[in-house]
Amino acid sequence: MPLSPISAVHVAISWLTVLPVPTPAVAMDRRTGGAVIAAVPVVGALLGSLAAALAFGLSHTSLPSTLIGVLLVVGLALITRGMHVDGLADTVDGLGCYGPPQRVAEVMKSGSVGPFGAAAIVAAGAVQAIGFAALTDEHRWYEIVFAVIASRVAVVVACRRVLGPASETGFGAMVAGTQRLSPIIWPAIMLIGAAALGATGSGDYDITHTLTVATTFAVMTATIWLLSRHCARRIGGITGDVLGAAIELGLAITLVGLLAR
Repeated sequence: MPLSPISAVHVAISWLTVLPVPTPAVAMDRRTGGAVIAAVPVVGALLGSLAAALAFGLSHTSLPSTLIGVLLVVGLALITRGMHVDGLADTVDGLGCYGPPQRVAEVMKSGSVGPFGAAAIVAAGAVQAIGFAALTDEHRWYEIVFAVIASRVAVVVACRRVLGPASETGFGAMVAGTQRLSPIIWPAIMLIGAAALGATGSGDYDITHTLTVATTFAVMTATIWLLSRHCARRIGGITGDVLGAAIELGLAITLVGLLAR
């Protein structure tokens, strides 16, 4: 029996965060994995709301905005067990090596962080921290939420139907290639959200800002689309590490785009 949407969100929270939510008794198969991936943007909404609330609270202290941005990045890493950061490092290390898919997979599974992976963590973390800091400075709380949700939509895009798993075991084997309609539905929802962000407190509508947000989301989606296709070719399919990389890069790209106006 397929999971209900509520159960899918429940499982997604228990799998992807450290929040004290017990894992429901469900079959660990591709049907469950597909339902969970389709619900990941809802988890993004929860995490984004927590990040925005933290930014709002810390903005009323004497802490500099840059430090607030760093704390948001650290907080998101802690609440997600650092899985996505580790996935980014492993993916970049794997793509940075020479050899066939087997060699790339071996590097990604080594457990150590190489120079490419370390550089990717520093670069992505710096961009995210500065981006969060700038949004906090301008009191753009809803856009903090939007950016975190967008980064989780990136996972849905990377799990689209045409990209299969790299191996028969692991998280990727359970979720890769499971999404048929979600890669269309969630971007449509996000574009509606972009339109909503054009509203201003004075009652006017900022069409330029709406177009900026929509373009940012489109660029992020296209980038993750191409990245996941490249990873599938180099690794032989999609892995859990690739999904972690999609989240971290998706967040960084979205934050840059939101500030480029």
